[in-house]
Amino acid sequence: MSLNNKCYSQATSPADTFPIPKSNPYLLFYLQRQPNTNTIVVDLNLVNGKVDIERPVNVYWIRYQEGGKQLPLNFIQKEFGYGMQIRKTGEGKYDLNFVSYKKKRFQLERGVNGVWQVYFTINNGERKILKRVYIQIDEGGSFWKPNIKYVELKGIDPVSNKEVRERIHPKV
Repeated sequence: MSLNNKCYSQATSPADTFPIPKSNPYLLFYLQRQPNTNTIVVDLNLVNGKVDIERPVNVYWIRYQEGGKQLPLNFIQKEFGYGMQIRKTGEGKYDLNFVSYKKKRFQLERGVNGVWQVYFTINNGERKILKRVYIQIDEGGSFWKPNIKYVELKGIDPVSNKEVRERIHPKV
């Protein structure tokens, strides 16, 4: 599968109508997708005030369609869908990617302000702070191979503080 990526800054998305998880000091980013508003949250995982070097992030559901319950990912979701592969790349630096898509990597590290952030690189090679991932799924496909129309990454430019978005369009 090849990709056609497009970066834009002032577009809207169906995800803009989805609920936004309540802010907490550990929230790194969240993932939403069709066919419902249930949300996967990726939080910083601290032990005694320090990042857990074995498991620096905690991934879980907010099930808005079940009254906002927080639930862990089940085995299939963790191992084949939304779980994170994590590799330590240096002191206080980690590479992250979803188990279902190894091509797009993210970096977990402290920003210049000392706050832990997840960064991604957009088309022009610039690093941005990741805030949301949205997956638009069209009809068709199957449980193991959904028909993904696009994946949208939404974030913040750490220099200008402006919103940025990148859409990745899978090509058949």
